[in-house]
Amino acid sequence: MDTVAATAQLLKQRITELATPRDVLKASELKALFGAIKDQPENERQAYGQAVNALRQELESLIVDREQAAQAEAVVSIDVTAPWDINTVPADRPRLFSADEGSIHPLMKELDYILDIYTRMGFEAVESRQIDDDFHMFESLNFPEGHPARDDYDTFMTEDGLIAPAHTSTMQHRVMKVRLSYLEQGKNIAVVIPGRVFRNEDLDATHEHTFNQFEGVYVGKGITVGNLIAILRTFMSEYFGQSLQAKIQPFYFPFTEPSFEFAIERPDSLKKDNTEAEQWLELLGCGMIHPNVLRQAGIDPTVYTGFAWGCGIERLVLMKYGIEDIRHFESGRLSFLKQFKGVV
Repeated sequence: MDTVAATAQLLKQRITELATPRDVLKASELKALFGAIKDQPENERQAYGQAVNALRQELESLIVDREQAAQAEAVVSIDVTAPWDINTVPADRPRLFSADEGSIHPLMKELDYILDIYTRMGFEAVESRQIDDDFHMFESLNFPEGHPARDDYDTFMTEDGLIAPAHTSTMQHRVMKVRLSYLEQGKNIAVVIPGRVFRNEDLDATHEHTFNQFEGVYVGKGITVGNLIAILRTFMSEYFGQSLQAKIQPFYFPFTEPSFEFAIERPDSLKKDNTEAEQWLELLGCGMIHPNVLRQAGIDPTVYTGFAWGCGIERLVLMKYGIEDIRHFESGRLSFLKQFKGVV
């Protein structure tokens, strides 16, 4: 009986170690126990045989438990959010692509290029926030409580009164206030601010509820509208790869005075006909930073002036590549994204 007990301990341990636990039932040690039944004394043979058979049954039970546990581990849990039917066999399910099959999203690739141009022009980049407050969205930008222009912005708000920014201008106050020392040292404030913005828009080929902008802020002594036009024209010429003429026309924004719409002549790749309407592309809003906005940031508008602009990144990319629908960018459609692999 001691032999049966020792063999039982050995084989139970082996069940936990073997990749195929059922092989234990073919073990030479177990066969030896069965072979030894006939050699036992007659008065011990029955009890010995019962012990050996009980061991085999116990081993089979342990093996079944082990196999069921392994099967449970192998079962893939159902992802109720997965965009395929739960009965789809694994081979037919969408798969992850290897890294070399992917590429940078076209918006991020263009944003990198935009920031590269501006940093070469002496600007520093600061990322915008995706949640903000009423002060930075409105009050710091010369939208006091009850200002009618607030109604022009269909903003998303939380129950706590926080705001999903409708424009990257929410960062103007911050970037100026923390750089007051630049002005004291005789340096200009020159910042470009990319960020995601949110508006309660009706979706169509040219409107999205979520899109990207980049803001520009430039402040110093003697800064004029001429500097504003020169900076924007230089950027647009570099971005579209050719020297472009620019023009401005009056507009209204509470946070700039005077305010303008900025347009460039249509690049060669986008030319349609020679009519005046088709000759120019309106791209962005801009203007000289309102004295009240400068004061809010602790800057004396009698000493310093500056300009700001805000431009939609998707708008630039749509025109540059002739994309017909802004909704493609957030669709996740591979047939669209693959067109931009390798595009610089």
